Amino acid sequence: MKTEICSFSGYKIYPGHGKLFVRHDSKIFRFATSKAESYFHQRLNPRKIAWTTLYRRMHRKGITEEAAKKRTRRTVKAQRAIVGASLELIRAKRNQTAEVRAAARSEAAAEAKSKKAEKDAKRADKAKNVAKGGAKISKQQAKGAAPKVQAKSR
Repeated sequence: MKTEICSFSGYKIYPGHGKLFVRHDSKIFRFATSKAESYFHQRLNPRKIAWTTLYRRMHRKGITEEAAKKRTRRTVKAQRAIVGASLELIRAKRNQTAEVRAAARSEAAAEAKSKKAEKDAKRADKAKNVAKGGAKISKQQAKGAAPKVQAKSR
């Protein structure tokens, strides 16, 4: 059994009931009752008439509270390991006190300074050797390789 829907009220129209109205532009309107048909021809807005389905939908009437309430999803924070550090290491670092962190930082800074000082000393030594010896010696020459043959012009 095929039921139609009223163009004005939104009610179901069962077979053998209601009226059909065809406008000049060939648009079809179906009405469940003469009351709905009358209001349609009076150009009344079904959204402003309390008994129509459109009004009830617009003013949220007849919706049960359980269906109307939306559940909000809480974001769950998950801690994951990073490529360089395991989860235990990350937790241990997080639980460290500020003093321990500051000490580790100063120790790392001191180590970096000592490395830089060593590098600078090597550079100074190399510069001294070049100034004393005259010409630069490449790594290959230092190992005892034959000197590069210069290209001769024709």
